[in-house]
Amino acid sequence: MSRIVIVGAGECGARAAFALREKGFDGGITLIGAEPDLPYERPPLSKEGLAAAAPPKYLADAMRYQEARITVLTNAPVARIDRDEKAVELADGRSVAYDRLLLATGARPRVFPGAPENSERIRMLRTHADALAIRAALAPGRKLAVIGGGFIGLELAATARKLGAEVGVIEGLPRILSRGVPKEIAAIVDERHRREGVKILCGARIATIRHQGDGANILLADGGSIAADLLVVGIGATPNTELAEAAGLAVEDGIAVDETLRTSDPDIFAAGDCCSFPLSHYHGRRVRLEAWRNAQEQGTLVAANLMGAAKLVASVPWFWSDQYELTLQIAGLADDAAVTVRRDLSDDAFILFHLDGEGRLIAASAIGPGNAVARDIRLAEMLIATGSRPDPAALASPETKLKKLLGV
Repeated sequence: MSRIVIVGAGECGARAAFALREKGFDGGITLIGAEPDLPYERPPLSKEGLAAAAPPKYLADAMRYQEARITVLTNAPVARIDRDEKAVELADGRSVAYDRLLLATGARPRVFPGAPENSERIRMLRTHADALAIRAALAPGRKLAVIGGGFIGLELAATARKLGAEVGVIEGLPRILSRGVPKEIAAIVDERHRREGVKILCGARIATIRHQGDGANILLADGGSIAADLLVVGIGATPNTELAEAAGLAVEDGIAVDETLRTSDPDIFAAGDCCSFPLSHYHGRRVRLEAWRNAQEQGTLVAANLMGAAKLVASVPWFWSDQYELTLQIAGLADDAAVTVRRDLSDDAFILFHLDGEGRLIAASAIGPGNAVARDIRLAEMLIATGSRPDPAALASPETKLKKLLGV
């Protein structure tokens, strides 16, 4: 095996490329990205990077790639995968041969049905170019509307308020942060946004959205309308599976991989936002995670497996969001049947532990200012990883050291 090709020059793909060298791989590595930039971090796009209109936060500069003998092809969309010839064909006609292939194609924002295409006033946030366009439209007195009350939409709302823009968030479900965030924590985030002046409309049914003059107009099913200078759609993401599907690979809410991140083709792996995989901590439940740390960890793990190892995905899912002075962190995956135990960490920070029907800790959710919850979430993550069944009373008591429950 002398040639590894990585399609997708994001966090996961770049991490895998460098990890291959760190683990001693001496063959050719080609990293292919559709964007004109070198790989960069995406989390800042809705936060500090947007506020400052900063340049991309590159994962490495061009010299580091050269020193690591990693060939980076930017502005190079991939047209198809030829599994018989073991080659990746680019849109410009070039062909790149591989012995093993990694698909780290990520995900793209979900499109609102019927939304106008190529409108300067109706946008989505995924790339640095998107962030620059949105930032240019944000200023004191300008009106921003956001469709979607998830992490991206709310982070964008918080950043826009810091810049002085008027902000409205439209959410179709009964509350914000319905996906994986407990209602107790979502209520605090909701109140903090409203205190900042953000108008939040939940349970809203949108009939259509239109580019209208120098702005956008949202028509609601009840006959109402909302006008804005800029509308950003943030209603989730769709995994980029088209290449895999066209190549005949198995797809199941993402490119389907096994515990080692191998696809249905033994020479092709997939990692990051684009793939779904079984999690041993949750009885083999197949999941797809859109998370920065998951992309990092899978990039490192898949590098080893591309070289012939058989390491299993065993990490606990982890998510975070910064909004104003608040940090929200979640470890694990809770379900609706989980028993929730609250532990107060201070006057303005707490953690919720989620236990399944067998008393096993399966998730923990926390919120507080700055890093107030980071240590407890990290310890909870370790408890989840060990399959711990802690005493609920001990979890609830601030007097009980979580390290003690770990036996440390």
